[in-house]
Amino acid sequence: MEKIPLSLVVITKNEEDNIEKCLGSAHGWADEIIVVDDESTDRTVELAEKYADKILHKKMENEGAHRNWAYAQAKNEWVLSLDADERLTEDLKDEIREVLPSTDKYIFGIPRRNYLGDYWMKHGGQYPSQQIRLFKKGCFRYEEASVHPQAFCEGGKKKKAYLMKDIIHYSYRDFEHFLTKLNNQTTLEAQKWVKDQRKMSFGKAAWRTIDRFFRAFLGKKGYKDGFIGFMSALFGGVYQIVSYAKYWEMKRKQ
Repeated sequence: MEKIPLSLVVITKNEEDNIEKCLGSAHGWADEIIVVDDESTDRTVELAEKYADKILHKKMENEGAHRNWAYAQAKNEWVLSLDADERLTEDLKDEIREVLPSTDKYIFGIPRRNYLGDYWMKHGGQYPSQQIRLFKKGCFRYEEASVHPQAFCEGGKKKKAYLMKDIIHYSYRDFEHFLTKLNNQTTLEAQKWVKDQRKMSFGKAAWRTIDRFFRAFLGKKGYKDGFIGFMSALFGGVYQIVSYAKYWEMKRKQ
């Protein structure tokens, strides 16, 4: 079957355990595969060479700016962004092939199945967890923020639509991996608050911690995922207070 006129862009950093399955899920389907590697010290680049049309090397200083630069390297108008721990399903590839030729939209949200180990987390806000992954290159950009950058689209909501088929996301290998990611992300979150001169308080952080936990576990029915649902909601809440603790330390050192 003819390749679809679309560029797949994957940003990597020491992803030797994931990169082959990620790129392999689009190999022979996407017209162009680009890997932008952030100084990996493992076999990520070596393994990516089997599938990628371009491998570019750039250190990530700021996530939003880094992503915008990576997407600008695509030769095609349509860009599909994947993280190295994500995979395309055959159903999603078929849906994209069918939708793109006739659409008047600029960006598409795609549902994502998040896994902890081999467990698909279906509740607590973990699914469908729509993510912006498919967009027209010149009509979409990220805020130049170091963590959780906001997305901006020319034309706004009128030019946004949603696909029905899923991306598979192997979010966390286990609870230890979950905590490692949480530790890294809360550091970046605290740095962002300091840089943007946000006024954060212990009371606000404590309220967010409690609110996020109960909204995920009760409001979004995370309890249906049992102990995994409880821990996911707990970590989501703890993210807030840990970010504040690091922010408090950074401000104190200043």
